[in-house]
Amino acid sequence: MKTHSWELDPTKFLSREDADRLQKVAEEQVKFKDKVAIRDCFIIHLGLASGLRVMEIAALNCGDFSLEESIPSLIVTSGKGKKWRRVFFNETFRKQCKEFLAWKQYIGESTEPDKPLLLSSSTGGHLTTRAIQKAFKRCAKRTGLQQHYSIHCLRHTYACFLLKASNWNLRLVQKQLGHSKITTTQIYADVMMPEIKKALDRL
Repeated sequence: MKTHSWELDPTKFLSREDADRLQKVAEEQVKFKDKVAIRDCFIIHLGLASGLRVMEIAALNCGDFSLEESIPSLIVTSGKGKKWRRVFFNETFRKQCKEFLAWKQYIGESTEPDKPLLLSSSTGGHLTTRAIQKAFKRCAKRTGLQQHYSIHCLRHTYACFLLKASNWNLRLVQKQLGHSKITTTQIYADVMMPEIKKALDRL
């Protein structure tokens, strides 16, 4: 009996090495102080640190972040099915968020709570999902990643890394990703079976 409507295979998520290279290449472009490069770099960090869907990234406002709490987090107000959820992230990304918001202020972009986190210079509104996808593609091309990768691979990559880091805690991954059914999250456990086997063999 088929339980899933889609399958996850290695062509849909990055290895640890590729993810690290993608971030490094994006960071290297920042040294040129180009506005687009700085924003692209933040998008890559955001995707890998939170696992948000691209539409969720596009909808973020500056006030959706809680950076002064003991565990930093962000609020997704327009998730799939119009569901609300809180997504927690690590200290490294807390620092990157603060730096990005400070940069926005430096270049004259508003960081008021109701203002777009990722601002479109052409419309003055939120950056579109298409523009965010292009940002990923620019970084992926510089990294030498295969063309079939899309920004959604950052979500899959995050899920696989979190599942492993949490000792296969499916409920945690489900909550972070905003899956309505645990069976959807189970797909990541299926693709990580070689890692689970290694862990069991070490017992």
